Amino acid sequence: MRVLEDLVGLARTAGFRRLFTVRVVSQAGDGVFQVGLATLFFFSPERMTTAGGVAAAFAVLLLPFTVVGPFAGPLLDRWRRRQVLVAANLVRMVLTGVLAAVIATTGVNLVVYVLALVIVGVNRFLLSALSAGQPLVVPGPLLLTANSLTPTLGAVAAVTGAAVGFVVGRALPAGAVRNGWTLAAAAVLFGGAAVLALRIGADQLGPQRCGRGPSRWRGLAANLAATWNDLAAAGRYLVARRTPGAAIAVMGVQRFVYGVNFLALVLLSRNLLSDPADVDAGLVTFAVLLGVSFVGNGLAVLVTPVVHSDPARWVVGCLALGAVAQGVLATGPSWPVVAASAVVLGASVQGTKIAVDTIVQRDTGDLFRGRAFALYDVTFNAAFVVAAGLAALVLPDTGWSAPVFVVLTAGYVAVALVYRTVPRFPAQSEGTG
Repeated sequence: MRVLEDLVGLARTAGFRRLFTVRVVSQAGDGVFQVGLATLFFFSPERMTTAGGVAAAFAVLLLPFTVVGPFAGPLLDRWRRRQVLVAANLVRMVLTGVLAAVIATTGVNLVVYVLALVIVGVNRFLLSALSAGQPLVVPGPLLLTANSLTPTLGAVAAVTGAAVGFVVGRALPAGAVRNGWTLAAAAVLFGGAAVLALRIGADQLGPQRCGRGPSRWRGLAANLAATWNDLAAAGRYLVARRTPGAAIAVMGVQRFVYGVNFLALVLLSRNLLSDPADVDAGLVTFAVLLGVSFVGNGLAVLVTPVVHSDPARWVVGCLALGAVAQGVLATGPSWPVVAASAVVLGASVQGTKIAVDTIVQRDTGDLFRGRAFALYDVTFNAAFVVAAGLAALVLPDTGWSAPVFVVLTAGYVAVALVYRTVPRFPAQSEGTG
């Protein structure tokens, strides 16, 4: 009953409905975009048949923004976040349109990699703005339910977009034309998300002290220094508050394990569970298994609101689920085993993210919230890149290794035991809002 009451309360909140609509349309575009990238980078006949090749593609797409991304974070505490949603989606629309044209006319080259880097980086910035703005349009008691609903239904929108992009793409000739049209469709959805963001009030998503700090360029070195100081202050604040800092660290561990599993899933789909010579079969296998993992995401949405009163305890439970997922996968690389592990890991990762988002939003003052989510994103990306690099060293090209998954099982258990010792309530700190 409590969950139904919360859902009704959210449905009656106009600000939440508008922000949620932007997220759904934007992430549907992400899904279409990611299908185009997956075909280009992972499932082209001439590309990415080895663990090292897949890891290199992940590094190209994520590593630069692991370094550059945080310097956008302080802007979320200075610029109107509604304007960020509009501008970021417009930038993605234009750049994705250019990317589609380049691929359709000249194929994959350096320009394609550069444009993909920028688009992915803007997307991380946009998702940070969505998370930082949500507490300002959702009443506090409904925040955990909102965090259960929005990321998962956003992920469902991404999966739906990916499915539509995949099905439409199969009807087009293979090669550059197919990828070009898929990316053009993503550009249309990004433009729609920008228009929908205009329905939100210009100041409705904060920050509450918009315009704080220097408002004009004071020279590159001075701005970089100011940004670094802002991020360092936010980092000290998160550590001093205890609960948000610890929660972000745990999410980094989850993202690391997910990164190893994601790379393994690509390799398993292409080289072990499908005929390596049949690229389309590998892509279908990967899409099905990824869809199976989203079933676990959905289960997390249904279960997480039940533990409404203590998200920190739910984090421990989700880490235990992650240990189960890795233990199952260590038993063998058959279809049933891989699918079962994907479901359980999907529930573990999504459940952790819902709880961590809630802890960071609840226990971080608005003065620091934008930078907190920027640092969150850095942890997110860095953990994934490190995981891809390590997995390339320890996983065979088939994607399955029992010792690797046994070690990950033990790692989950150790982190759960350590996190249990973290205080459940934040310490008092300046800037709590």
